[in-house]
This record gives sequence, C-alpha cells and structure tokens, in this order.
Amino acid sequence: MKIIILKENLNAGLNIVGRVAGKNLTLPILNNILLSTEQNFLSLSSTDLELGIKYWCLGKIEKEGSLTVPAKILSSFVNLLPEKKIEIEDKNQTLYINCENNKTQIKGLDAKDYPIIPKIEDETFVELDIAPFCEGLSQVVDFAAINQARPELSGVYLNFQKDRVQITTTDSFRLAEKTLYFEEKINKECSLILPQKTARELVNIFSEKTGKLKLHFSPNQILFEYPMAEMQRPQIQIISRLIEGDYPDYQSIIPKKQEARVVLFKNELLNQIKTASIFSGKGNEVKVKIDPKKKEVEIFSQSPELGENRAILKGEISEESKELETVFNYRFLVDGLANIKSSKVIFELNGEDGPAVLRPEGDNNYLYVVMPIKAT
Repeated sequence: MKIIILKENLNAGLNIVGRVAGKNLTLPILNNILLSTEQNFLSLSSTDLELGIKYWCLGKIEKEGSLTVPAKILSSFVNLLPEKKIEIEDKNQTLYINCENNKTQIKGLDAKDYPIIPKIEDETFVELDIAPFCEGLSQVVDFAAINQARPELSGVYLNFQKDRVQITTTDSFRLAEKTLYFEEKINKECSLILPQKTARELVNIFSEKTGKLKLHFSPNQILFEYPMAEMQRPQIQIISRLIEGDYPDYQSIIPKKQEARVVLFKNELLNQIKTASIFSGKGNEVKVKIDPKKKEVEIFSQSPELGENRAILKGEISEESKELETVFNYRFLVDGLANIKSSKVIFELNGEDGPAVLRPEGDNNYLYVVMPIKAT
C-alpha cells in the first residue's frame, strides 16, 4: 500500500473512526484502525463488534494494500503534523509516514486478522434530514434505562410510519418522545431498538453536518450512510447491531387528559427548581403546588438539616385546572426542561400519583413524561 493524501482529509477520517477503537484486552486488534485502498480512496474502518464505522478519504493511490495500526498512536501523530501532503506506505506490517520533515514508523497488525464489518445488501432505504434527526436523538437519548434487566429499555426506539418517525426512550421513571414528519411518505414501515451508544455516536458525528442521511435495515442491524459531497458514493457508514425484544406499549403511559395545565417561562421554572434542589435533601424531592384561583405555581423544598425554600411563579393556568400538590425528583424535572427548546413550557399534572407531562409551547412534536414521587 502506498498513498499520498492531504493531512486535513486523513485527520477528519481518523477523528471519526477513532471514536470506536479503544482499549480491548481480549482482542487487541480492535484497538486498531484498518487502512485499506479502494479505487481512488483510502478507507478507514473501526469496530467494537457491536458498532462499526467506515470513512472514505480521497487520495492518490500509488499501490493497493491494507494494514491495521493502533488508533490512538496514529490519530495523535497525524493531528500534530503540518497541513501538508502525507505519504503513507506499508512494508512488513509497519506503516511508514512521511510529511515534510517528519518520518515515522508505526508497527501494525495483519489486516487479514481484522474482524469483518458486516454489510447490508438491501437496496431499500429511508432518507432523513440530518439536523432534525440528530436533534431528536439528542432530546431523548439520555433517558434510556441504565439497568440491563430489561435490555429493550436500554436503547432508543425508532418507529417508522408512512409519514413520520417517532423516537422514544424510557427508563420507567420518565419518558421522552420526539416525532419527525417526512416531506414525502415512505414505503417502508418498521420499528427497531437502537443501542444508546450508537445513538450518541450518531449525534456526535453528524450533528454538525447538513443534508440527508440514508438508513438501510436488516432484521438485526441498521446502516447509516452519509454521502460524499458532489459524488454518488458514501463518505461515512455506521453499522450497528439492534437490540432484540419488543418495546413496551408506551403510548398507554402518556396521559390523554390532565387535572391541571399551566404555561410558564422555561428558564424561570428551571432556575427555581434548581434553587429548590439545594434544600431537597437526600430524596431529591421538590413539591409543585398549583393554585388556579391565584394563578400561581409554588415550588417548595425542605430539609431538616439544611432549611427550606419556597418560590412563587405566575403562570397561565387553564380554567379547568384543579388545585393540587405533586412531589417530583428534581433531577427528572431539570433533565426534561433542559431538552425543551422553546421559551415557554406547558406543564400538565395529574395529582400525586399520575404522570406529569412537559411540552414546548407551540410544538406538539416533543413531550417528556415524568412520574411523581408517591407520598408515603
């Protein structure tokens, strides 16, 4: 293998594929990146056996070949090189790198021993706008369950319908759902559970990019494909396993009506909940009281050791609202409010036992359901 490539092109690819390669004591080759030539491109690949990433860089290929080298060493070295052309050549499982006054050798491992990253041959696909898809993932990804007792809850549920996709997570204490509508109806309807790690990497890799993202499906895997500018070929491919199992019927959890409904300025509510958290004690308990007659919302917390805090917020309370008190874990309220983008938030409550809902005002495509702490 012998290649001439611009440092900026190689560095961009290494920054992406290097996200998966890491410390693997049982299979050391997974700490490496696979470099291989494909026509006029250098292909960079990495995998942890559950998630695989491929990136193609345009370069001058003088000799075909392939080799794997340690991801951390290669990325750190290339990042410090000047913005010049880099000459890469492999001899006897060693990568020789020349760039201006730098000449380096990096020991590698045989490419034949590198795990094969699977392919999805199905030609059918769904196409999504990258920006809203990544934003939707970022608004729900943190609320998947950490406990693996129910693996299906540890991932992000994607439900594709003809005119929309619903992106959902829940850990049984709270639930977040984002709905994205397609400009054109799709022919493929399906649902799947994406591992949380994959969802995070999609946000990290694609959130700054524009354009369309292609999604190819198989029964147990999914492929995300980002095209190379002005070329009919991919630049980035991310293939991930899917989580087996059936996602629960979460729609039954979302309340269809409420006992109280109030509209508040998001930042004001968020700041008062954060203030109340100082006095919430070990239980993280914050009490929310709705007074429809006074058009007031009271945020209250107390701790025998620390003291107490009470704040009154003026809000738009619906005429049908009942007077009620509900206790929440303040962390769950803060997490939900942090993912709402509007300046005002709709807060719907259902007493001390029923689920509450937070929604952005003027946007019906996102909701956050949080269960109260039941009074003892």
